[in-house]
Amino acid sequence: MSTLALAFDLGGTELRGALVERGGDVIARVSEPTLAGAGSEAVIGQIIGLAGKLLNEHPQARVIGIGACAPGPLDPKAGIVIGPPTLAGWHNVPMIDILSRQFGLPVRLENDANAAALGEWRFGAGRGTESMVFVTVSTGIGGGVIGDGHIYHGRRGLAAEIGHMTITGEGDRCFCGNVGCFEAVASGTALGRRATRLTSARDGSLMRQLAGDGEVSARHVVEAARMGDATARELVEAEAKWLGIGFTNLLHLYSPEVIVMGGGLANGFDLLAPGIRATIDGRAMAAYRDVPVVPAELGDRAGLVGAASLILWEGEPGTALAMVQNDTTKAGGQTGSNQTKRA
Repeated sequence: MSTLALAFDLGGTELRGALVERGGDVIARVSEPTLAGAGSEAVIGQIIGLAGKLLNEHPQARVIGIGACAPGPLDPKAGIVIGPPTLAGWHNVPMIDILSRQFGLPVRLENDANAAALGEWRFGAGRGTESMVFVTVSTGIGGGVIGDGHIYHGRRGLAAEIGHMTITGEGDRCFCGNVGCFEAVASGTALGRRATRLTSARDGSLMRQLAGDGEVSARHVVEAARMGDATARELVEAEAKWLGIGFTNLLHLYSPEVIVMGGGLANGFDLLAPGIRATIDGRAMAAYRDVPVVPAELGDRAGLVGAASLILWEGEPGTALAMVQNDTTKAGGQTGSNQTKRA
């Protein structure tokens, strides 16, 4: 069996584990609900349990390390999960130290949005670029920045909190306490909240019907817009404008070759794209307007394959990187592939 990494994507709702090949293929995958309120020991116990399940089911797997991603804030260099708001009882948890002692393997840790950015850059919509901004638009807004072939970490790995750019002085208060955050006005949660306010239970509106007369979600808005509902289409247009404003800021800040949009709201990318593009064309300086905005390709695999790549593509001599270089030498000395360059 080829060289593999164990990968874990720790979310506040779901914990995913996988065996991943260096080409980004997921060989096996498991998941279970995260014991988010039970504290760090319980959740790390879940990770150990899922690892055991994967390894028992694939006893011939040649695993060379573990790549893990988790919600921030975290310090990837120190290997410490500092205190994610979605996981109760986590405070400066030395995740790399715990897992490396448990398995006797090298372990790498990364912010979940950064890991997803790596996944899309190496194996998805960002392939072939040297710079990319990945934005996930779902319950909140997060993202990661690739610059000159590297994740941009900043101090303590806390850079690129994309969702907390201030893009307006109005609107609902963000969970971080501020008003006007990108996340507070442009996330899927914000879109659903606006739709819920515009409608009421049993009012006969299509969005409420799709929601079973409960609160309307972003998914219901997109579905109603596809069915031609005028109010839903207006909401989608407003959402596209907010996204376009945020993306314009990202273009001016990072000057990437491409912006990749993922997350649940990317399911409506075809409806949002014209409004996003129109806003960028109207607001961005001319030199930035030709940068494409494209949908993500990997879905919920992005974090897993990105975390795995921390092991499989960023090793020192004697690890997977050396194996890749040896393979290309044996093949005739060609080193022109994007993945070899990125390693």
